[in-house]
Amino acid sequence: MATQRWELTARGLWKMEVLVVEVLIWVLVALLAMGLISIVTVVLIVRALVRRIRRNRKLAGATLRARARFSSGSQRRVLTLRVRLGDALDSGQAAVDLAVRGDGPRGELPRLFRRIREEGVALDLQLRLMESETDPAVLAEHLPVAGHRVDQVVGLVRRLRSAVASGLAGSTDETLTALHADVDREVAALHAGVQELQRLNRGEERVEPTRSPSAATSIVRDKGTPS
Repeated sequence: MATQRWELTARGLWKMEVLVVEVLIWVLVALLAMGLISIVTVVLIVRALVRRIRRNRKLAGATLRARARFSSGSQRRVLTLRVRLGDALDSGQAAVDLAVRGDGPRGELPRLFRRIREEGVALDLQLRLMESETDPAVLAEHLPVAGHRVDQVVGLVRRLRSAVASGLAGSTDETLTALHADVDREVAALHAGVQELQRLNRGEERVEPTRSPSAATSIVRDKGTPS
């Protein structure tokens, strides 16, 4: 009997141990799954933020400026070129947007700027590739060429902005000239109206206090005749 009881007790303990181990395994699996889900969620959130920053030109420009400010050496020169290139393309886009919304002539400016932007995007990709370059000799060889290309893009954008400014100034000058003529005409008409009104007022003041000679003679005669 004692042996049977001991065997039953041992079996019960073994089953309990097996149950505890199974519970621990499931807990560990659940913790691992939660950890994996958390990691995947964080990665997806970071990727979404990075994509949003890249799509937002202002945020991307601010991030690029911060990187250029805290970098050093050749990488800082590369990032500085990227900042300069991005600023030039943004200013060109702003000028073209104004030209499209305005009433002045825009000609082929939007099409020309699209070509400039395509070249600028290709140049920015080259500069991104240069960021990962670790050979100082290669960077020393390619940085002057890249800087010259950025200067060319900046010069093209400057000329495009000058053309847009000339078109807007021309239309503005014409509008201001027409407005000036309209204002002069309106002021002249208003001045003439005021003068006419003053002239009429002076005429009424002269007529009201005076009486005609015939009325005065009749009054004197009426006083002289006996009743």
